[in-house]
Amino acid sequence: MTLRMLTDDDKLGEIRRLYFAATRETIAGDLDKALDLLRSMSSEEQRERATVYMEGLAEMRKDWQGRQKRR
Repeated sequence: MTLRMLTDDDKLGEIRRLYFAATRETIAGDLDKALDLLRSMSSEEQRERATVYMEGLAEMRKDWQGRQKRR
């Protein structure tokens, strides 16, 4: 089995996948994984492309944590 390095486009695709697959139960881990991927991107331009997904993940975490505290 060979391991291949992820390109910045692969990393963006994984962040996008995490965004669309996130649930209340997985959001904390999904956001951690997305942050790791974002930090490993090679250029600022690539990081900017991921901004919308990162902001979306952060907003979901905020909304879902707020609802849990109100219960």
